[in-house]
Amino acid sequence: MPTCYIFGAGDYGGMPCPAPDWDGFVIAADGGCAKLAQWGLRPQLAVGDFDSLGRVPADVPVQQFPAEKDDSDMMLAVRAGLAHGCTRFLLYGGLGGRLDHTIANLQILDALARQGCAAFLLGADTVLTAVNCGVLRFSARHTGILSLFAWGGTATGVTLRGLRYPLTDGTLCCDRPIGLSNEFLGQEAAVCVQNGTLLALWTPPTDDPAAICPTHFFARETVADDREREG
Repeated sequence: MPTCYIFGAGDYGGMPCPAPDWDGFVIAADGGCAKLAQWGLRPQLAVGDFDSLGRVPADVPVQQFPAEKDDSDMMLAVRAGLAHGCTRFLLYGGLGGRLDHTIANLQILDALARQGCAAFLLGADTVLTAVNCGVLRFSARHTGILSLFAWGGTATGVTLRGLRYPLTDGTLCCDRPIGLSNEFLGQEAAVCVQNGTLLALWTPPTDDPAAICPTHFFARETVADDREREG
């Protein structure tokens, strides 16, 4: 699964320097170039109108766009990653700062989930993803709170396993946040959605960087398929 690492111009909140897999594709979205430079990292591509950075990078390949455009710099970077053949996205610098940009990045998670891609928006103490008609699995290393929100309509056929508040074939709606503040139990957990999209938000494990994101993400998978896999 080719991975795309995108670094935006948002608030990193004291996040330590990540260790991208350099077999993946590393993109700086506008001001993300400056953050990568602080960490001594260099993107393989810089994308955007570069109003945040204040200059057009001269030492990396560039896709420059006019300031008056329909897509955000983060969305332009995602499009570049898709064109590169990536199906897994780790988005940094997309939380905090301007709320409108954060909401736009949540829409990006949904858009990628609908295309069968695994996408994660990472902050210093928060990770978000969207699961659309599929299954999201967490390792036993995850602890703390997991919150789930219906996004873009009603999510049906929702099954939650390995959590303090389980659910079988339930429904989550946009106007009632009943998925708020579920809890991991120190065991493997799964979030299954047959129809619709859920946004999932949790605190990543601090002692196991490899466990920040769920161990598997099966896009376009049904609850029945997941149960059959568990046997």
